[in-house]
Amino acid sequence: MRGHRRHVRYFVMMGVCLALFVLAWGVVRFWSVPVAIGMCVVAMVIPPVAAITVNRRDPEDDWWNDPRWDDPRWDDPGHDRDHPDDEHPDRPA
Repeated sequence: MRGHRRHVRYFVMMGVCLALFVLAWGVVRFWSVPVAIGMCVVAMVIPPVAAITVNRRDPEDDWWNDPRWDDPRWDDPGHDRDHPDDEHPDRPA
């Protein structure tokens, strides 16, 4: 669910960005060029803000706490960090 919510937020922000550009140069410039430029400046800031906010870590996410990343045998031959020793596919459980 969190992934879906992130995608929706991102696409809404990018839709607003696109709408600002289109409205600025398609409509607003006929009345006020400075306002159209201001709209484009705001639209220019939205993509990095969208990327930062959408990729922010949720409090429930714990992928950075995975103990396998601190494994001292990381580079040993035959040691697979994606399958801890008790789950290794080559050895019976």
